[in-house]
Amino acid sequence: MAPAATPTSASEDRVGPHPSYIEVAKPYILQSRIVKCLSDIHMSDTREDAVRLQGVQWIDLTRRALNLPVRTFDTAVVYYHKFRLLHADTEYNWADAAAAALFTACKIEDTLKKSKEILCANWNLKVGVGESLSSDDPRFENHAKLIIGLERLMLEGASFDFRSRHPQKLMVKLAKALGFDTHNAARTAWNLSIDMYRTFAPLKQTTTTTAIACIELAARLHTMAAHKFIDTGIMSYGKWSTGRAEVMETLLDLLDLYIHHRASTTVGPLYSLETFLNIRITLNQEASAAKIPRFTLYASDSGAGSQGTSNGAKARNGIDPTSPLTPATPGTVSPGTVQAPTSAIGIRGQNGTVRFMLDAARARDERSEVDKYHKNEEEEYEVEVPNEPEKRRVR
Repeated sequence: MAPAATPTSASEDRVGPHPSYIEVAKPYILQSRIVKCLSDIHMSDTREDAVRLQGVQWIDLTRRALNLPVRTFDTAVVYYHKFRLLHADTEYNWADAAAAALFTACKIEDTLKKSKEILCANWNLKVGVGESLSSDDPRFENHAKLIIGLERLMLEGASFDFRSRHPQKLMVKLAKALGFDTHNAARTAWNLSIDMYRTFAPLKQTTTTTAIACIELAARLHTMAAHKFIDTGIMSYGKWSTGRAEVMETLLDLLDLYIHHRASTTVGPLYSLETFLNIRITLNQEASAAKIPRFTLYASDSGAGSQGTSNGAKARNGIDPTSPLTPATPGTVSPGTVQAPTSAIGIRGQNGTVRFMLDAARARDERSEVDKYHKNEEEEYEVEVPNEPEKRRVR
């Protein structure tokens, strides 16, 4: 009979079942965490840019072919970005991930489409009219099952957080209030809001911040007086609970996209490279004068800011970050353990159950309460024992 396996020290100390891991939803992910996630999966900058732009382009073209609303596009791209932050590009095909993200977004936004219909629409975009297929074609059968399997990973990557943000609605209202021409500045602002999803800005900023940034950049591209759209009137930052640092970060994210990947965007080919460079220089000068950092900081990254870095990256403007600090949302926490595994989702069911939670405060309270039952408390006592003389043994 084979000897029984020796239990680990952790299992010896723990009494009862594992308390499980808690994956807290992260509605906002700032640049430092994005950089860390990409570093953990060994994703190079060049490869990341290619996969991100190709996937978003796939989603955009397919949703237009299916006549899906822009809100489905917004949600699909956010799910696609979050999925890529957890899984290395060697684990999946970027086109399959894009299809799974669009399939998941169709359910969330109540614009239901079958996985076969999504694959068929993309297939028909690549072939002529005579070679078009219907969604019932058997060649889509196995591929559709793969997309359905990736749907679970999409939901886990977003921590089952079905809250979605759509900046276009607010942006249209702001454009109307500011008197933008429907066929010029307003159309440019709309296209900017679509191109913005080719960056990580929707993961980092609120709806109001992204909408205000699109309005301002559209005004600058149409050579309108920029000072009329910066923290004045209906564009007052205090009214929308945002700040110049957040708007500036979104503007620079968009300009980086247009400077380095102009051909992969909607607005980029309409303007010369010098136009975007001139706007970038103007914003850099403003940021240097106001000491606005390139990226927003988490509160836990405040120590790194003293070394002249911002969110793990060198400050673009050559200045120390001084933007408002944002409290970091905890990731995976496990009551009763000091440190959770690198990816609790990746080993789900092996070292304990993973539970998904939206409220970070509730997760912290639960952890502190459960920790009371998993602490090893030892007490030491000193007792004085009198020395008794040894009795002689009688032979």
